[in-house]
Amino acid sequence: MSDLLERLRGRGWRLTAQRRVVAEVLDGDHVHYTADEVHAKAAELLPEISRATVYNTLGELVSLGEIMEVSTDGRAKRYDPNAHHAHQHLVCSRCGTIRDVHPVGDLLAGLPAEERFGFQVAAVEVTYRGVCPGCSTA
Repeated sequence: MSDLLERLRGRGWRLTAQRRVVAEVLDGDHVHYTADEVHAKAAELLPEISRATVYNTLGELVSLGEIMEVSTDGRAKRYDPNAHHAHQHLVCSRCGTIRDVHPVGDLLAGLPAEERFGFQVAAVEVTYRGVCPGCSTA
């Protein structure tokens, strides 16, 4: 069973066939699908699943904090099931591929006190950008 499915079961979230399929599609490392991609993959497993059900389920999962919405460079929102594992993102500036990365060290320590302007900083989000191997050979 996937990490996401286990977390949802632990919450007592009612796992209908449609919700289960959406959670199964989101299972795995480096998963960052758009809602349309989630729908397409879910429809392969459960042909009768509607686009509205997928969008509603994704919205519920975001509200629960079980998945994150990731937006990069004005592209379509993508959904990341690794909401409970600290990580940053590496994004291909050509094709938009997103990979989860785990930088070493305290990213917050890189922001000196005088650059915090009195803020009580609670979180850091860093996006690394570059060109993926597939695009660099094209």
